[in-house]
Amino acid sequence: MTNQYQEQKQTLQQYQQAAASHADSARCLPFAAYRDQQLWHQEATQIFHREWVFACAEQQLPEAGCYFAFRLAGEAIAIIRNKQGQIRALSNICRHRGTPLLDEGFGKIDKLITCPYHAWAYDMDGQIKGIPLTGDHPPDKSTHCLPHFSVDSWHGLLFVNLDTHAQPLAERLSGMDDYLSAFELSRFSAGFCGETEQWHCNWKLAMENAMESYHLFKVHQQTLETTTPTRSAFYLAGSSEWTLTAGKIQQKRSKLMSWLSGDYPDIYNHYVLISLPPSFVGILTYESFDWIQVLPEDETHCVIRSGGISTSLDGYQDKHSREFTQAFFAEDKEICERVQTGMSSQFTQGGSLVDMERVVVDFHQYLASRLFSHQPPAFYQSDEANMFLNSTD
Repeated sequence: MTNQYQEQKQTLQQYQQAAASHADSARCLPFAAYRDQQLWHQEATQIFHREWVFACAEQQLPEAGCYFAFRLAGEAIAIIRNKQGQIRALSNICRHRGTPLLDEGFGKIDKLITCPYHAWAYDMDGQIKGIPLTGDHPPDKSTHCLPHFSVDSWHGLLFVNLDTHAQPLAERLSGMDDYLSAFELSRFSAGFCGETEQWHCNWKLAMENAMESYHLFKVHQQTLETTTPTRSAFYLAGSSEWTLTAGKIQQKRSKLMSWLSGDYPDIYNHYVLISLPPSFVGILTYESFDWIQVLPEDETHCVIRSGGISTSLDGYQDKHSREFTQAFFAEDKEICERVQTGMSSQFTQGGSLVDMERVVVDFHQYLASRLFSHQPPAFYQSDEANMFLNSTD
């Protein structure tokens, strides 16, 4: 037991040291950080149970009764639009004997949320409305309503927080919109629900892979590299709270589109990759805002969900677009699961991160700030940021 305690203590120290490293000396996290069960439990309680975690988009819940149910580090939650059109975040566990209420994923209820075990029923605000066959001693309904969680929206994207003392979402994302105004996110009224996959890798591996463009030229030679090449990617702005990277889009608008729309800023030939730890990475273009959501299941498994918003769903329904997305998702899954097998090594360790992985450094700083109360470096902005800040002038 003493040796196990010493190993755990050493792993925590190595994790803290690596995560807190600045960009000029950053290294890979210790391999144990991607497989250690106790570390995973610490991340679950100190990060996923206290942070604003992305759930879905309002556009994916267009009508009253539409919901999205998911598990947040073991906690069952349902995001639902009530009869008044308001968004609620409720516990998805029956107050009777703990049965999950709504099936995970997207769905719709007509009137009530009904437990599949003993038919206890709740309305869309979590108020209990029916308890069958109670006999002479009916339960007190006022003490059996579904717990509420904080939920907030950023451009229609919904984030949930289990911590009642959390800072407002707007404070967490402060300053980010300054770089995105030219893309006019308010235009995106249609929501797309993608596939759900389970990956055999630690959640941090999936997040690191999603946010950095360094691997595109190798892992995605026939897919993403053909449209968003590695050499065109650059760091835009960010810190431990959020990071923006960007790059040139290889396939520009057609000549016909250019003629119809007239002159437009060069910024629309670029994408912006938005990293919001712990669970969201999105790619924003003038045509759409697509994302992946990473939710941990345990120390070596995570759930990956994709989605997006746009002005219409035409692009998502195109066969070529679907096949393209499926192809690079399969490539990402394969490489992440391959890396996870390397995390079992006891006799080697990771090395230095390169300049193109500065976004990963920001992510590590986020982990250090939440897990070890580390004070992260100040906000950083690259020279290329001026094009995005001045795009609407």
